Amino acid sequence: MDRGTVIEFLGQVPLLQRLPSSSLRRIAEVVQVKQYEPGEYVVREGEPGLGLYFIWEGQAEVSGSDASEKGNRSELQLKQYDYFGYGTGGSTHQANVVALSKLICLVLPDGYNNLLQPKSIWNAEGIPEDFSLVEHILHLEPIDVDIFRGFSLPDAPSFGQVFGGQLIGQACALAAASKTVDCLKLAHSLHVNFIVAGDVHSPIIYQVHRARDGKSFATRRVDARQHGIVMFTLLCSFQKEEAGFEHQEVLMPNVPGPEMLLSMEELRERKITDPRLPMHYRNTVARRKFVPWPIEIRFCEVGDSANQSQPRMKYWFKARGNLSDDPALHRYVVANLHLPGINIP
Repeated sequence: MDRGTVIEFLGQVPLLQRLPSSSLRRIAEVVQVKQYEPGEYVVREGEPGLGLYFIWEGQAEVSGSDASEKGNRSELQLKQYDYFGYGTGGSTHQANVVALSKLICLVLPDGYNNLLQPKSIWNAEGIPEDFSLVEHILHLEPIDVDIFRGFSLPDAPSFGQVFGGQLIGQACALAAASKTVDCLKLAHSLHVNFIVAGDVHSPIIYQVHRARDGKSFATRRVDARQHGIVMFTLLCSFQKEEAGFEHQEVLMPNVPGPEMLLSMEELRERKITDPRLPMHYRNTVARRKFVPWPIEIRFCEVGDSANQSQPRMKYWFKARGNLSDDPALHRYVVANLHLPGINIP
């Protein structure tokens, strides 16, 4: 079996939803393929654990002194994408696992258990304190299969309500959807319906619904809930990178480079000292606490957006600080940039 097929399989295992793509790719390199005939023991009760088993194909059944007393028979059967065993050495199996049919398992040896303990859902080995603010904002806590929880950080910019870019709070929903898709498929389209504004002081629950899983495409719907109320829904599609036709030719507009433009901090300072503006307005801006955005933005045209002749805005942007290497994360940072009617403080 080729490595790409193994990565696609691992992306469907619920236990691995919290792992960054780098960990999944590494696991795909080190797993061992084991095959068993019907009736053959996969593991025996009391024997040392050799690693973590993922069922690639076939069915197995759990049996043993404790298993026989728990639940009905169907609950003790294992099928594709189920897993059992241990990710650390020194443990012994607590039950027998017997193949019910021809069984193929992928085994992650216990020496690689560190791959199951990443620093974040985007980074396997980095130091969390070094992650950029936007990466912290896009961090999700897996709380169940296809269900994630997101938080608004206390030091993140706040506008009183969760709406717009903080909701794809949009990008977190897209990130949640991506964690239910193998890392070879990347988001290429999305549609969002906003229903009600949210509270920045409360966590948001993202529930992912698997609409379709195909060989090249996958479709997901995400409901974002707060206090039991659906705040918005997101429908997104993922595609495996493949060669294809180019349907659009994008030309770079004639704009100054970012190094020639003022930052938002510099624009704010200019407003405070501009004698053409009313003093009460300048004092109000000066007193207002300024929290830098996690995205650095430099506008090519500065002015009142309501008076602009063209219904478009040109600007350069980049994340502040260094992002982890996960390609999906970089896409979701772009999704997080949502600037309708933006005002520079």
